[in-house]
Parts: sequence; structure tokens; C-alpha cells
Amino acid sequence: MPSINNYRGIIPAISCPFTPDHRIDEPALRKLASWLAGHEGVVAVMTNGHTGEVFALTPHERAEVTRIVADELKGKIPVISSIVCEGLADAADHARAAKEAGAAALDVMPPHHWLRFGFTSGHALQYFEAIHNAAPDLDLVCHVYPAWTRASYSSQLLADLARLPYVQAFKVGQRDMNKYARDIQAIREANASKAILTCHDEYLLASMVQGVDGALVGFATFIPQLIIDLWNAVKAGDLKKAVEIQAVITPLKDAVYGGGEPTGEAHARMKGGMYLAGVIDDATVRPPTEAPSKGELDALRAAVEQAGLLAR
Repeated sequence: MPSINNYRGIIPAISCPFTPDHRIDEPALRKLASWLAGHEGVVAVMTNGHTGEVFALTPHERAEVTRIVADELKGKIPVISSIVCEGLADAADHARAAKEAGAAALDVMPPHHWLRFGFTSGHALQYFEAIHNAAPDLDLVCHVYPAWTRASYSSQLLADLARLPYVQAFKVGQRDMNKYARDIQAIREANASKAILTCHDEYLLASMVQGVDGALVGFATFIPQLIIDLWNAVKAGDLKKAVEIQAVITPLKDAVYGGGEPTGEAHARMKGGMYLAGVIDDATVRPPTEAPSKGELDALRAAVEQAGLLAR
């Protein structure tokens, strides 16, 4: 199992191809994983994110997606698997399954009942500890939800998490630039060695220039090279080039995200764009997520064409 010793760079949250009858398409998933890993600048791949339609997958299927991707990328780059659960025992089971499937690290999403009821810092620390105890040799990635949700982490809690030796990276998506900046500062002051990765798919350039270490985004399963080029320009301090690359990305972003945050239908539109760009051969999504309308596909086609990526 490859260990994660470098979270700094671009980490795509991989989409999950399905067959027309909604089964996991293993050959297509393997092909997509290998294609992503072939891009210089991609340092890992994350399975079972929102982009991977994780909520439509059973626990067994989540482990299967990780197994397929980890097997395909064995000896190349490591795989991070997201833990999307509601309770401590459930999370521990998923952590063990992901480890058995070949994950080298685990992305820890907040339990979704926190979105409704909120949580305490103690809840969060216990949740991370339970996952760590179930898979003690795997790094954990803290998945930070938008500031407007009740599952948002305080700057103090993020600092506390940064001090845990087994939390090695932060996937930050506050969607509030003031809090984003404060949280980055809090993590850096707590432990400057921890990696901070933007997951603001819908405003990459603006979030990349805040002193982060890369991006962990679903958008990179669609346009990895453009996002790598953008990150390289930011790292080089070449703002002119970065703005030019973002200008190519923006129509794609608008066609996928519609000017808002990622949603299930946005991930369906992304699959439509991936199909048009020849990245995948079937854009099927699992119900109840809805496939793009003709108008949405037309907008995607125009955006993919202006980026020079249209394949069909």
C-alpha cells in the first residue's frame, strides 16, 4: 500500500462511472483512474467524495470503488477514501473496510446529522479518534464544510485537529473567504507541517492564492491539466498566466456549477462534460440525481469547445 508522504499538489476526487443499468463500471473506473494518475502534478486520487456520488453507493460499493482504484494505481500514486457515516461504530467499520480495500489515507466528512442538529468540538474529536483507532496506520484528512452549515468547524477546532499527529491534511471549503483566511492561519499556527488543500471548485484561483498547498477537488476529475496548470502558475507567482488559465476554466465552471456550489446535479453535469471531452464513454448517474437537460448539455458543449477539449 503506497503511503501518503506528499499531499501538496492536485488531488482529484474521482467520479464513479456507471453502466446504463446503474452498476459500477469497473473497466471505465480503472481507465479514469489511470488517466488521472498519468498527469504530472496529480499526487493522489480520492474515492467516494461527493463527485463520486457517494450517497448513491452502498457501504459495500464504496469499499469496492476504493478497491478498484487502489488496485489500478498500485505502485503509482496513493488513494484516499472518504468516510461518510453517521456514528462512531459505523465510521470505524467504514475505515476498516477502506483500509482493507487499499486506501492509504481517509478523508473524514462530518456526519450529516450534524448539518441538522449541530455538534460540539468533543463530538468531532471523538469521531476522528474512532476512525483513527479503527485504522491507526492511515493518515486522516479533515474535510471542512461550508461556513453556512451547522457542520462548520471553528478555527479553534481546526487548530486542535491540526495538533493531532494522525491528521495530516485539511480539505477546506468554507465558501466564506474571511473564515477561510482565519482558518488557514489557525491551522498554520497550530502545526505548519499540515497540508491545506482548497476544495473551492467554483473559485479555484481566488482560493489558491491564499497560501494553500494545492487542491482536492472533484473538478479535477474532469479538467486535471487545466487545474494543474493553474496551480503551477500560482506557485510560480505568475498572476498573468494564472488569470489567463482561469479564464478558460470559468466557462467550464459556470456550465458545471451554474454559478453556485457543487450539487448532485452539478456532478451529473460534470459527467456530461467529461463525456463530451472523451474522458468517459457513458455519463450515466444514479437516481435520484437527474441527468443534464438539453440546454445544460448545449452549455457544456460550448464550454468544452472553447477550452479546446471537445472530443465528441
